[in-house]
Amino acid sequence: MSEFLKIPTELPDLFLIEPQIFKDQRGFFMEFWNQQAFAKIGLKLQFVQDNHSRSQKGVLRGLHFQDPHPQGKLIRVVRGSIFDVAVDLRTSSPTFGRWWGTILSEENFRMLYIPPGFAHGFLVLSDWVDVIYKATDYYHPKCEGGIRWDDPELGIEWPLQEYGITRPLLSRKDESWPSFSEWVHKKWGKL
Repeated sequence: MSEFLKIPTELPDLFLIEPQIFKDQRGFFMEFWNQQAFAKIGLKLQFVQDNHSRSQKGVLRGLHFQDPHPQGKLIRVVRGSIFDVAVDLRTSSPTFGRWWGTILSEENFRMLYIPPGFAHGFLVLSDWVDVIYKATDYYHPKCEGGIRWDDPELGIEWPLQEYGITRPLLSRKDESWPSFSEWVHKKWGKL
């Protein structure tokens, strides 16, 4: 059984995961999911769905979540690189409304575990990227939600200029999400 390293981030329950890589002259081998090994590092997870997306440079997907039926996600890049972002939407959390981001790539082999109750998005940094992720709940179209990627209140520091991206490519849906404050007000009134 392979071992995994769980690296805490600035947001509670959000973890970088480093898998064990076995390299030789032929290439490499790795496990990226092993239920027993993840339980050993304190992540007792039950995944029910796997997803795969392919995107070109400059595409920004997000910030997405489901409410109800929040999904935990294990994100992995198999080709290319992304700047991956999670935003804490758990009102009981001391980091409610804060974001954290990191680069995931085929070179660094790192994965990001995003627990239920977070919004998720990523910006494609390479010419093309293939992202796969496991989810702890099924996709429910009627529960789909989102927050604007460029909300100044969140202040996400997307590395656009560093990668020669003037304006990200977004879906119509991702262009129309409300701001964080608008979403909070619509969901709970005033917190």
